[in-house]
Parts: sequence; C-alpha cells; structure tokens
Amino acid sequence: MKDEIIKVLKDVYDAKEAIQVNDLLGLKTTEEYKEVVKNLEELVEEYVLYKTKKDKYILLKNVPSLKIGRLTVNKKGFGFVILPSEEDLYIGSDALNGAIHDDIVLAEITKNGVKREGRVLRILKRELSDMVGEVVFKDNEFQIELDDDKKDIDLVIKKESLIHCVPGHKVVIRLLKELGKKKYLASVIKILGHKDDPGVDILSIAYKYGIETEFNEQVIKELETIPVEVKESELQNRVDLTDKEIFTIDGSHTKDIDDAISLEMENGLYVLGVHIADVSHYVKENTALGDTAMDRGTSCYLADTVIPMIPHKLSNGICSLNEGVLRLTMSCVMKINSKGKVVAYDIFPSFIKSRKKMTYEAVNDIIVRDVVAQGYEDYVPTLKKMNELAHILRKEKESRGYIDFDLDEAEVIQDEQGRAIDIVKRLREDGEKLIEDFMIAANETVASHIYNMDLPFIYRVHGTPNNEKIDDFVNLVKLLGYELATKVTELTPVTMQKLLSELNDKPEFELLSSMLLRSMKKAEYSKENIGHFGLGSKAYTHFTSPIRRFPDLTVHRLLKKYLVENDLSMSTISYYDSSLVEVAEHSSEKEVGSVNAERDVLDMKMAEYMENHIGEEFDGMITTVTNFGFFVELPNLVEGLVHVNTLKGDFYNYIPEKLALIGQNTKIQYRIGDKVKIKVIASSKETSMIDFALVKDEQNGSQE
Repeated sequence: MKDEIIKVLKDVYDAKEAIQVNDLLGLKTTEEYKEVVKNLEELVEEYVLYKTKKDKYILLKNVPSLKIGRLTVNKKGFGFVILPSEEDLYIGSDALNGAIHDDIVLAEITKNGVKREGRVLRILKRELSDMVGEVVFKDNEFQIELDDDKKDIDLVIKKESLIHCVPGHKVVIRLLKELGKKKYLASVIKILGHKDDPGVDILSIAYKYGIETEFNEQVIKELETIPVEVKESELQNRVDLTDKEIFTIDGSHTKDIDDAISLEMENGLYVLGVHIADVSHYVKENTALGDTAMDRGTSCYLADTVIPMIPHKLSNGICSLNEGVLRLTMSCVMKINSKGKVVAYDIFPSFIKSRKKMTYEAVNDIIVRDVVAQGYEDYVPTLKKMNELAHILRKEKESRGYIDFDLDEAEVIQDEQGRAIDIVKRLREDGEKLIEDFMIAANETVASHIYNMDLPFIYRVHGTPNNEKIDDFVNLVKLLGYELATKVTELTPVTMQKLLSELNDKPEFELLSSMLLRSMKKAEYSKENIGHFGLGSKAYTHFTSPIRRFPDLTVHRLLKKYLVENDLSMSTISYYDSSLVEVAEHSSEKEVGSVNAERDVLDMKMAEYMENHIGEEFDGMITTVTNFGFFVELPNLVEGLVHVNTLKGDFYNYIPEKLALIGQNTKIQYRIGDKVKIKVIASSKETSMIDFALVKDEQNGSQE
C-alpha cells in the first residue's frame, strides 16, 4: 500500500488529511481506512511523508524548503543537518530550536546563497545512547556532568548506581526513562577510572562514540580455539610464496600488519604482488568473533591507543604478517606495463614468510636520501625498483584525474603518563606514497574483477561533488583575490585536479585544499558501484586491511566464495544481494564514529599540549570566520579561537558574503587566509577549547 500512497501523492502539492488520501486511493471500508492511516504513519517514520501540525500529509520531496536529516553540532556552536544525497544544511547556533547533537530534525531552508542556511522547525526523533560524564559533588549531592556539552539534557541519577563513585571519576551512564522533554532518569553502568589516570581521557572519548574497548566472554572463549602458529594442514590448496622476496613496510610502532609486497620483472613488465593477511580464515561468519568484528566495523587509532576490531591475539599474532613466520594470505599479483596499466593479474589464496619488517623511516632514507640502514642492504635494488613503479602508477592515476590533496596531518607525541608533550606534522614521503599506490592498484584490480563478473560486492564509492558547493568554493577563491583559469562547467576529477594545480603556489594552499576537500562528498561503502571520484576510478574497493576494517574482511569472504569455492549459486547471490546493503551502511556509520573519535582525541590532546604554552606568541593563519570571532591555525596545525570580544578599538561586524569580520569605523578586516600573530590566553583539556588573542602588530588585519 505504501507504493500506492506515494503514487497518488506524487503530483499533490497541498497536504491532505488521511481520509482524503483514502479517497484518492478509492478505498471504502473502515478496515482499509485503518490500514491507510497505519501506512501513512509508517511513511512519516521513514521520512518519506511530512505530517503537519494539523495532521495532514504531503510527500516531503514536494516541499523543497523542508528537509529531514540528522543534526550534527560542533564545539563552535553551530551545526549541520546531514542530507545524504545533497548539500548539508548549515544551522546557526541561534536556529537550533532546542535540538541537540544527533537529533533527527525537520529543518527549513531560509537562505540559498554562498552557503545554504536553515533553521530547525521540529525535533522528530532523539536517539540518546550510553553517554560518558564526570562525577561531581554539587548542591550536596553527587551529579554527572556530561562530557558531550552538545547533549543539552538534565539527568536524574539513580543513587544506588553511584555507590562506588568519587568526584573525578569518568563513568558511562545509561538512560533508563524520559521524565520530561529534556529530562531523563539514568544509571551509572561502568566506572572508567579517575580523569587524571593515564588513558582514561582517551577511553572516555571511545565510549562516547560507542566504541567498545573490551571483548565479551564468547569472543574470549572462541579465541582459545585459534592457533598461535599456522598448521601444515592449513597450507593445502594455497600457493606457496615462501621462496619469494616478500616484506612489509609500516610505521615503526605498527603491530597489526595487514599487507606485504613483492616485485619482480618479467619480459619488461613489473610483476607486483600485494599479499594481504587472510583474516577470513580465522574470523568466520556467524561466530562470536565474526559478529563482534561486524559490530565494531573498524579498529580505532586514538593517539597512541589502538582499540582493535579483532582481539590482539589475532591482530598482532596469527593474522599479522610478522617477520620470519608462516602466514596465510590472499594475494593479488599484477603484471603492469611501463605506462602503469595492469595488463594481467591473478587473485588467489597463498602463504608467505615475510623476509623483513621494514619501517617507513628506513625505506625513505633509501629511496629519498640514498642512505642505507643496517640490515636493509640486500633489499635496496628492489626498493628502488618499487619506487620507480610507484611513480609510474601515480602518473597513470593523475592522467585520469586522481586528486592528491596531500593535506598535512597532526601527530600527538605523548610521555609515559599519556600527556601530550608535542604536536608535530606527520611526515609523508615516497615510502608512504609507495604503499598507498600499491594498495590502490590491488583494490582497483579486485573491484574491477568482481564488477565484471556482475556479482554482489561491497565497493568503496565517492560520488560526484555538488555543483553548488564547488561554485561556492570558486567564489571563495575569488574573494581571496585569485582568478581561476579553470572553468567549472563539467565536474570531473580532471577539473578538480586542475583547480588544485592552479592554487598550488598560493600561500593559502593548505587551507584551500582542505576547503575543496570539504566541499566534496564523503567516501563511503556501498553495494552499488558508482565509482570513486577522488581516485578517478571506475571501480574501487577496500581489500588490503582486513585486520582493521570489516569491509575488507567481507571482500575476502566474497573472493573465497566466488573464486576459490566457485559458489555462484542463486542462493549465495541472493543472500549477499540483500546482506551487503546492511554491511555497507553499518560499516560507513562505524567509520564516521571512528573518525569523529579520532578528531575529538586530537582536539583534546592539542588543548592539553597548549595548556603548557599559555602566554606564548605564535604566527598563524585565519581558517574560519564566524559572527563570534575567527579561528587561527598554527604551523603545527593547532587551532584556537580569537573571540570577537577580544578585538579592541572598534566594533566588528561579520559580513558573510566576504567571509570577514570588518571594523565598523577603522574598516580593518579579518578574513580567511590572513596571516596573524596571536597569544595563547587560555586552553582547557576538559572542553578541548583553545583561546587566542591578537597581538597588536602591523601584520594583523588589512584595510577593506
């Protein structure tokens, strides 16, 4: 009946009562009318229909100004309504209408300009899961102050759940019952530790995003059945690659090693082998290990803390491609010509014995600086040949539109107590790029193979950017005083590549690259292959990291099912045709949670680091301008707020179309890209906020 309701309302642009919809359907009986009402309400729940305050119904898509989506609010006070198939809607801090982070809301578009703006009309659904807070003693009783200040709710805590709590404890609470509009009965279900204990700060953020740090009893029990070394019987029906020169390249602290590589030459072709840990051999469907891996979706890397998708016994042990030991693998061996084209390939189960655990630092010394560390002498020719191939592959990708944003990333250096003692830019040289290029080649090869077989699969997709967002970006570049020769008439990867190339020599390049990246859609997992815009790839998947990503583990299971077991039965195809939709959606959601947790940990650690630098002066660049001030990024990527109230000598107005704060009398303006000198005036690890004030200096600000 839902399809029929949608059909009769397709060209109706005024809201109808349930009885009117019933009449449009030509139904007569009371039972039929009840069924209509039931389906109308379900369509409202599914956000297909909009129900007015007068209990009338209309197709949501027939009201262009109304949008339904999940609200995300950031620490800067404003938020966005996330709209999957179109540009997200900006919601100012004064337009939230009582909505809090993660609410499903009905919003109205109020401005269609350089940036689409809107306001929340109604909260449709509030999803409050377990939350993290700090125990405090206030008003003669124990209370919980939530870590997430975006969750603007009142709590009544069951007293018996506070028995073992002391002020300063970080705890996980569970909401039990709604007592009022924003008031809930809650109970403490877990004490994480005291806020000053090493690691508790990171654990608190993990639990905030529902990232489990412990494995359940069923998983622990299953682990007892997993061997600590590969058995002879497990090598059957696998290709023996132990005689090949195969090694791994990772960070010096990496313990969960997914991938190993090899390279040979054959008749003028590069024979590149990418050998990936066969996690699917140990983590099977419909087991506690498999269900937990699915539920977690991904490993999380929070500063120097790793919360693994699968237990360490597997991730650091039998699955990790450690040096000098037998390991089961899935290999993708590609023959590549001098133009970077894969002309032949094979995908098969194998077993290897890695010759050496190499580090990026040592490999970069060899291929970038011609400095050879002890123990690497025998591998120099292969590494240099690999670097040669990596440059060929990268050139081929660039020719089809591969977009290399090459954005700087911050790395937190901590002491033994887990306190941030430095923030540095993460180094990315040819060694890191080499591994990236090889993994992309394998991922594309695997994806193309299954796509051409027309079988259910899970792809890593990246859609074409929204035209309006790119137009907004081009307008921003013009506001900064730059004219672009590239005409954005057709959005292709090559067009975006040209835009980046034009901006490459500009002092604001890092900032503009970041903004261009943010104007693009987010990559996600999908059963449907729409290609990967950012890579300029027609078919792409994630095959190379099954220890830390569930989609990769799923890809391995599919490869075995299709290519090894040769199971192409209708029942198998039908099963994956339906189940992969959920896998893709869930994996995408878990990835977003992990990325958000990583961001929050970084923000918190940056604030912790800057607590020791209050009063110091730094040079920086304005990255965001708002009506309450502007954010300045320092060379080490630390960002802080210069509040408008700290700007002395004039009253400053925010001019949105210029993305600038402009002095009412002096006409001094502060805009995105401006270089400024600041002093650190406050920093709080508790709130993850850093406050700057301008140092009075002739370089700060410019005349309008």
